[in-house]
Amino acid sequence: MDDAERLRWFETLREVLDRAHLWTPEDVAPRVNAAVGRLGLRTRILLVDHEQAALHALAEPGCEAPEPAPVDGSLAGRAFARVESIEFVASADLDTADPQFVRHCELLCGLVGHLLATITARGDGIDRTRRTQPMSPASELLSRLLPPLTSSTDRLVVSAILQPCYEVGGDGFDYAVDGPTANLLILDAVGRGLRAGLACAVALAAIRACRVAGGGLSDQARAADAALTEQFADIRFATAVLAELHLETGRLRYINAGHPAPLLLRGGKLVRELTAGRRMPLGIDDPALEVAEEILEPDDRLLFYTDGVTEARTVDGDRFGVTRLVDLTRQHEHAGLPAPETLRRLAHAVVDHQAGPPVDDATLMLVQWSTPAAMNTVPKAGQPPRENARAGP
Repeated sequence: MDDAERLRWFETLREVLDRAHLWTPEDVAPRVNAAVGRLGLRTRILLVDHEQAALHALAEPGCEAPEPAPVDGSLAGRAFARVESIEFVASADLDTADPQFVRHCELLCGLVGHLLATITARGDGIDRTRRTQPMSPASELLSRLLPPLTSSTDRLVVSAILQPCYEVGGDGFDYAVDGPTANLLILDAVGRGLRAGLACAVALAAIRACRVAGGGLSDQARAADAALTEQFADIRFATAVLAELHLETGRLRYINAGHPAPLLLRGGKLVRELTAGRRMPLGIDDPALEVAEEILEPDDRLLFYTDGVTEARTVDGDRFGVTRLVDLTRQHEHAGLPAPETLRRLAHAVVDHQAGPPVDDATLMLVQWSTPAAMNTVPKAGQPPRENARAGP
């Protein structure tokens, strides 16, 4: 790639970034293509649906939308699941095997991904593309409150998934990584539907507000107790695990408010269930509050889950169970899958295990204190695509 080509790429990236300040969701696909067309490129922006089953193209005026690409069994799905470049198709005069060309394409993809995260809130177009059916009011409420499903830093990756995505009621999660400390939360409010969603939202908001104000784990739990008691005339409670992980030392401090015990995984094996730090569910005052501690080793995994995961049953009553959950997690870890793909496959395994529609929400959150695991969630910069890049018209 010569200097003139590098300059064209720079001007293209700058144009996308500068003009995106005024874009609506409907502008993204056509405006990106207008910018990269001068490089001899054309893009197709695919978004995964909430089921994490297929990739759907952002609409572009004058272009017929392609059929959704399944995550399992398509080239686009493989790139999504593995977080890696698979293949580039470009005009014949472009050297798609040039590592600098590949790197510039990945920079463009990364930039568009960041822009989508900010532009999504300006309209409904991006949400509409990702939905295959209407979302319940409870799911709509919680989806607006939860952080991104995956977040990575140089030492940690946190990934979560909720099912059924269009009918989730009382389940939720939260995290915040500030300096050397990662705060983690998984919630399961009693009941189903909007009232359970409201209880989850109240508890989550109370914990988050207390945490941002500098409150520790005990303060956060008591803040949730007070908020739930104040807002609901009947007894309305939520089970939860509140935890903080110190990224310099591996010290984990946690409180378990009537929730299934998190699993500590090391080398693909279950080390133990973290059964300490017990108190009553949030919303029920418990003065005998205890904060438990555990020391993690580098590359350890923490798996948090709600009871809708392990209690999923077949028509014959066979529970999904902790053993099956650990075994599947181990298989996916040995396959080298990124954390989001591991959880996607686990969530689908839970859904497939059940006889008929789910009777309870099922939420998973995987926390990996591992630089290699974090790097496995971002593109491998500068590496050639797995498949031979090819030229096209």
